[in-house]
Amino acid sequence: MTQARPRQSGKPTSADAHAYHLGVAEAGKCCALRGDHDEALRHYREAIKLAVSARAPEVFFRHYSQCVLESLELTGSYQDVLDYCEKADEYYQTLRQAPGNQRQLHARDHGSILERQGLIYAKLGDRKAAFASLEKARQIAGQNTLGLTEQVIGWLQRGLHPDAARLTDAQRKHHYFSVRTDQVDARRARPLPAATNTGPASHRTRSSLL
Repeated sequence: MTQARPRQSGKPTSADAHAYHLGVAEAGKCCALRGDHDEALRHYREAIKLAVSARAPEVFFRHYSQCVLESLELTGSYQDVLDYCEKADEYYQTLRQAPGNQRQLHARDHGSILERQGLIYAKLGDRKAAFASLEKARQIAGQNTLGLTEQVIGWLQRGLHPDAARLTDAQRKHHYFSVRTDQVDARRARPLPAATNTGPASHRTRSSLL
């Protein structure tokens, strides 16, 4: 495993530390693209720990958390995603008094969380809850801001019942998933050593990542 390059003092520089957690997350994305989401989740969890330890800007934590949610969703761990979305919704509601640009950024992020929640409900077949979450996402982020939200609301209003496969196809077309082949640079990946325990991660382990 490649370690962060130390200074002469023996301590890694801030830039090295950030490069390392980015590389670990990139290795997780490579795993996700291969369909190995358990290994992807292990890397994302470590990347989050490293980012927090390095006092990285919040944007890193948010991005790695998004990667976690994508792998959880793609493996059908819907309740874990809903639990996260509920907590995030409560958190963003406390930020409504943020000034100017920050408020706008939070509104977009909050809307995206509610969009994710609505799509999970739709995949579970709960059309009423899906519509409520998506309509709230539209109100907070702004109409026509979240294209996927608008499309799925349209389906629901016409009485359609999109299944999980159709919803996932729409997600891909709208670039809902951030872990995509065109967005991953395998050259930057820094894989972790092989896990000491064998076998896939349990749902309990997965939920602890959030």
